[in-house]
Amino acid sequence: MRPVSHTASEMMTIAASRALANDDICFVGIGLPSAACNLARLTHAPRLRLLYESGTVDTRPTVLPLSIGDGELCETALSTVPVVEMFQYWLQGGRVTVGFLGGAQVDRFGNLNSTVVGPYERPKVRLPGSGGATEIAAHCRRIFIVMRHGARAFVSRLDFMTSLGHGPTGRERRALGLGTEGPALIVTDLCTMQPDPETCEFEVASLHPGVTAEQVREQTSWPLRFRSSIEETPAPRQEELDALRDLIARTRRAHGERDINE
Repeated sequence: MRPVSHTASEMMTIAASRALANDDICFVGIGLPSAACNLARLTHAPRLRLLYESGTVDTRPTVLPLSIGDGELCETALSTVPVVEMFQYWLQGGRVTVGFLGGAQVDRFGNLNSTVVGPYERPKVRLPGSGGATEIAAHCRRIFIVMRHGARAFVSRLDFMTSLGHGPTGRERRALGLGTEGPALIVTDLCTMQPDPETCEFEVASLHPGVTAEQVREQTSWPLRFRSSIEETPAPRQEELDALRDLIARTRRAHGERDINE
């Protein structure tokens, strides 16, 4: 069978979407996480329930939202609840199976930075901050992370820890007594990564089609480990690409030509 032509960004979004199941209740971040989650809903997981920080429950947007305050989310939701209910009842109540997050930086233990790049007092870049990411990372049963792979993003040490993964040494999450699993998957435009069961350090589990191990090493700022048996990520199927491209085309018609995957 002739391989289907696709971009690295499409491969990343599709690979991330495949991690979600029909029965998941997912707390969604804006940008790449939102694209992946809505693609899953439009393809293999039509019963997937999406929650956004603004209080929208089981929302089914026809275009990707620009922010958690986008009216598209409220207009297509089964219900909209107060933000305090979203966090106290749904999130802290243990009702959310998956949190889908991104960030500016991630380290080998799945800790995330979305606050500053550079020293906190005099940063090179000041970022949006936590929003609800800190609580999502702590209280969802498991966390999936989707980010573009690069040495400035996959760092040996975060400039600021916004959201706890497994902790600076991989042991802190357990030591703090958090009963949730924490980061279980990282999907990038080069590979997928999963944590070692003992150390919680993320290792490469699969390489996307056409990507080499050396390419991934060059774009990672810590000494990267690979699973003993590395697989190739299954290439996108035509129906997945069609659904993703249609979603992005609708979004661009609604919002203009800005990069909705930022």
